Amino acid sequence: MEPRIDLNANAVGARLGKRFANVGLALQQSGLPKSLLELVELRASQINGCGFCADAHTKELAAAGEPAVRINLVATWRESTVFTEPEQAALALTEEGTRLADASPGVSDETWSLVRKHYDEDEAAALVYAIALTNAANRLGVITKTKGGSYEPGTFEKMAD
Repeated sequence: MEPRIDLNANAVGARLGKRFANVGLALQQSGLPKSLLELVELRASQINGCGFCADAHTKELAAAGEPAVRINLVATWRESTVFTEPEQAALALTEEGTRLADASPGVSDETWSLVRKHYDEDEAAALVYAIALTNAANRLGVITKTKGGSYEPGTFEKMAD
């Protein structure tokens, strides 16, 4: 099935998409490890059911040399031994920040305390933006019915200025 609309082929969509990509580039330059950002983005994409984004983030993780076991266990990170405490804090923040519409109370004080234990103010800000941007991107993919499977690693970086 083809997407409902190709946002990158539309003048307004392409212009807005470039802004999106530039925020993503700023996140890559935030000092957080690329693998951490990709793990967070993958987990949000899994929760939101965005096939295109899940495809993109699994391929970016693999291209960056992330072991398959870690990529495959992101969906069950709480029941896995392959993630560090800082990664677990970031994944917990991702889940709580993504599940807002599930009658969730939002991000708990406990999770925020874990995040602040492992990340300084700038890193915490970057994590919050990464989660928010990924959730927005997931909505674009789901609304347009953009399917996973065709993403090529490095595509997002090429879209930025």
